[in-house]
Amino acid sequence: MSADRPGPGIDTSVPHVARIWNYWLGGKDNYPVDREVGDQILGMLPDVARLARASRLFLNRVVWHLAAEAGVRQFIDVGSGLPTVDNTHEVAQRAAPESKIVYVDHDPLVLRHARALLTSTPEGETAYVHADLRDPDRILDAAARTLDFDRPIAFTLMGVLEFIPDDDEAYAIVRRLMDAVPPGSHFAMSDGTNVVHGEASDRIVEVWNASGNAPLVLRTPEQLGRFFDGLEVLEPGVVPVTHWRPDGGSEPNAVDAYGGVGRKPRD
Repeated sequence: MSADRPGPGIDTSVPHVARIWNYWLGGKDNYPVDREVGDQILGMLPDVARLARASRLFLNRVVWHLAAEAGVRQFIDVGSGLPTVDNTHEVAQRAAPESKIVYVDHDPLVLRHARALLTSTPEGETAYVHADLRDPDRILDAAARTLDFDRPIAFTLMGVLEFIPDDDEAYAIVRRLMDAVPPGSHFAMSDGTNVVHGEASDRIVEVWNASGNAPLVLRTPEQLGRFFDGLEVLEPGVVPVTHWRPDGGSEPNAVDAYGGVGRKPRD
């Protein structure tokens, strides 16, 4: 079934972030309304397409590090978005075939495509939870059916906390998630900023928030750093996603998305 023939519960009159990102990444799971807003934003700041690709590569590098180097075998990918190349389970299980991954999203279109996220190595396992980040207890309860909460778990929240505009609520959600997992667990995130492009990035937020989709907010790198309070932040810290352990060691030009990885200290 193509995206232009929506299934039940798919609202094609309002753009959705997962589908717009899918469009920017060259995917086909989007609708005219998504492409219209996506093109409008690209017309204002063509670098957004590079940001989308850079954010995806950041996720890949983070997951590879956690699975191949940090020994993590359990992942919860919140705001997973639509399936694309090198999904979290593919990267993790390439490094450690026994890895288990739980995907979480609240978009009905992602739910419709969840089967593409549920492939797995024989040794590992994948699952999908249809839930909103604002309900962390539901996410944790559902993930516990697949994962062992007595062993370290890595949360990845890429481009999703910016849709929780209230700072106190956003910080509280991350604390709730990390309180539920044991020492040695990890938290990885990235979100938009206006550090690189300034007013252009602010204008994009205005266009986005007027589009009828869930409103978003840009936070400063210092505000993003607060999500890691109480965690051991891995080098090189909270930095542009293009600067977090880039392949080959060279740092491409910064994009207006910062991210980092933190580890819950052991007692």
